[in-house]
Amino acid sequence: MELKTNLTLDAKGLACPMPIVKTKKTMKDIEDGQVLEIQATDKGSKADLEAWAKSAGHQYLGTIEEGDVLKHYVRKSSGEDEQEIKHPNIVDNEDLDSLRKNDDILLLDVRESAEYAFEHIPEAISIPLGELDERAEELDRLKNVYIVCRTGNRSDLAAQKLTEKGFQNVYNVVPGMIGWSGETTNL
Repeated sequence: MELKTNLTLDAKGLACPMPIVKTKKTMKDIEDGQVLEIQATDKGSKADLEAWAKSAGHQYLGTIEEGDVLKHYVRKSSGEDEQEIKHPNIVDNEDLDSLRKNDDILLLDVRESAEYAFEHIPEAISIPLGELDERAEELDRLKNVYIVCRTGNRSDLAAQKLTEKGFQNVYNVVPGMIGWSGETTNL
């Protein structure tokens, strides 16, 4: 089935955060109500684009998989001038490194499982962003939740999701693993 779109964006071969960065830029160039098709190969792009569209006020229509290519469909909202929502509680990598062994914190890594497997902070538990809605109840609501991803984008979206679900003390770690110089391990 061929879907009618107004513009196609090629984000194949790009890793987080580039599919979202390119999508944001392209959305500025299309008219309200138009549909953008984003073609990507990054498996994490489905959860990333869906969450980003929601936070930016656009309508995420869905994703069709064709082989290794994910075709995402996003309809531009009429409120393009609205500010994209960002989670207000942010900590940097150095603060996280000093806190990470405390018993009252939970360190959540929302990168894809393959990213986590090859390098992660030893105390981190893995729940990819795309699984967070159905797995959020696995997390201890009484702990301070620090969320890490590669660059701080997915973790921002995850922090918003957990806050919407009633978690009280949620922090986005910026810039995330791309700037992490502390201890790491792998599977």
